[in-house]
Amino acid sequence: MMTLKVNGQENHIDADPDTPLLYVLRDDLKLNAAKFGCGLGQCGSCTVIVDGKAVLSCVTPLVLLEGKQVTTLEGLGTVSAPAPIQRAFMEEQAAQCGYCIAGMMMRAQALLLRNPKPTDAEIRAELQPNLCRCGTHMRILRAVHRAARLMDTADASANERSGQ
Repeated sequence: MMTLKVNGQENHIDADPDTPLLYVLRDDLKLNAAKFGCGLGQCGSCTVIVDGKAVLSCVTPLVLLEGKQVTTLEGLGTVSAPAPIQRAFMEEQAAQCGYCIAGMMMRAQALLLRNPKPTDAEIRAELQPNLCRCGTHMRILRAVHRAARLMDTADASANERSGQ
């Protein structure tokens, strides 16, 4: 039995330590945003954030996650209150089939957490491991820039409310 912290909640998981995180997220915790694509860490559909870094959950065993914070797309926002990255992807209509989008959003979120104003080249480099067959690459790029602006605006508003 191990404790896995996902989206701010502790979960007691009874699984083999070598079990890939993706299976626990989908099967045990019913968090289905991360998708099974290739199972080899080559497509990015399963991307989640672990301690601020984008991680391929299909090839990350549970044993490596003890004491770490896992964030899935479900942990960023809700339908009624989407996170800036989610809102931006919706506003830019960056998704077509939807299969890669959760992974794209998570990788973009990890980028924006460490670099709030990325260039086109930095966004492209960060998203390169995630495959998209629908061809919405330019919309995805616009969505990441929009999310950066939304996050900057939200940060500015929070600072105003706190008197900083």
